[in-house]
Amino acid sequence: MTRRSVRGVVATGAILALALAGCGSKETGSGSSGGGGGGGSDLSIQPLKQIDSEGNEVEAPSTSDAADPAGDGNATCSGIALGFAGALSGDNAALGKNIQYGMQLALKKHNDANPNCQVEVKDFDTEGTPEKATQVAPTITGDQSIIALLGPAFSGESEAIDGQLDAAGLPALTASATATTLSENGWKVFFRGLANDAVQGPSVAAYIKNDVKAEKVFLIQDDSAYGKGLAEEVSGGLGDLVTDTADVKTKDKEFTSVVTSVKDSGADAVFYAGYYAEAAPLVQQLRDGGFEGKFISADGVNDPAFVDGAGSASEGAILSCPCGPAPDEFASEYEEVSGGTAPGVYSVEGYDLTTIMLKGIDSGVTTREAMLEFVKNYDGQGLARNYKWSDTGELEATNIWMYEVK
Repeated sequence: MTRRSVRGVVATGAILALALAGCGSKETGSGSSGGGGGGGSDLSIQPLKQIDSEGNEVEAPSTSDAADPAGDGNATCSGIALGFAGALSGDNAALGKNIQYGMQLALKKHNDANPNCQVEVKDFDTEGTPEKATQVAPTITGDQSIIALLGPAFSGESEAIDGQLDAAGLPALTASATATTLSENGWKVFFRGLANDAVQGPSVAAYIKNDVKAEKVFLIQDDSAYGKGLAEEVSGGLGDLVTDTADVKTKDKEFTSVVTSVKDSGADAVFYAGYYAEAAPLVQQLRDGGFEGKFISADGVNDPAFVDGAGSASEGAILSCPCGPAPDEFASEYEEVSGGTAPGVYSVEGYDLTTIMLKGIDSGVTTREAMLEFVKNYDGQGLARNYKWSDTGELEATNIWMYEVK
């Protein structure tokens, strides 16, 4: 996912106001106490701008022509289901639920408008791990009522089971897995609904050079497929600006040796490639240890849970995301199905990709094979972006959003 609650913003003032209300105002809780934490209730992740791989600002597309999952209300179908695979429990469950709620919203709008085509969704909790994903994969592929899957959500679990999905001919549209290598395996069923790390890495590197103007960057990566791949892409973009590196592990909570290394390096910026569960205590300990430079990370950290966990230590953090902005109307509808939870990272992608699958069903698709052909030939505007895929499952056009904790 790679993993992530954001709302977008674009260059013009009117659309900026719209997107801020929808995606940029990720309100947080009270924050955790201790160390650099606490006092985070006034902080939120706010949008800065959308950029391309060279760091140039890019205006967001209009959402007025976005596909509507309700369709024309005349669809007919029976016994058809879509699947969802992602973390619904575990340390990074918030990221999976963001996507799941987006899917639920699209399903609700479709089923409310189409009484003769009630599409079911079947959820599979992977806990965000390759091990659990491998356990549930046979159930997913063996259920012939499932003609397409939203997921897997994270890169590691995608690597682990997408081969099985491909063998079963089950179209798998991921709203969040960004590891670049996923599209290089020859899988015919793989479709990525956002930019990969080969786009995000250079974009973030350009932002660090041009906007942050860092002179020495200390790069820290976790041991996940996502963290390793992202770190490689960012490091390549930064070149000699990366003066030191460190490896950490998922589940780590104590970073004394890393903090010491960062301080000794004289770095004026830290880039962390990993997820929010580890980033929150890491940035707390960096601030407690006296590091005053910029803390920068990407979509795996770009979630209110990071701000809640790190509290005041998260202030000023720069976070990137290939996820798209959530307009006002979407945000309001989303909160109705989520029980008041604001749209999160990849919520819009979850909605858009589900809408595409529903459009396939409404057109008469009833099998995995037919859905695969529909998605392969799809070309349409969503809330986040236009969706049209190459033969490797990558989108033809992608950009990155930059955010700051304020």
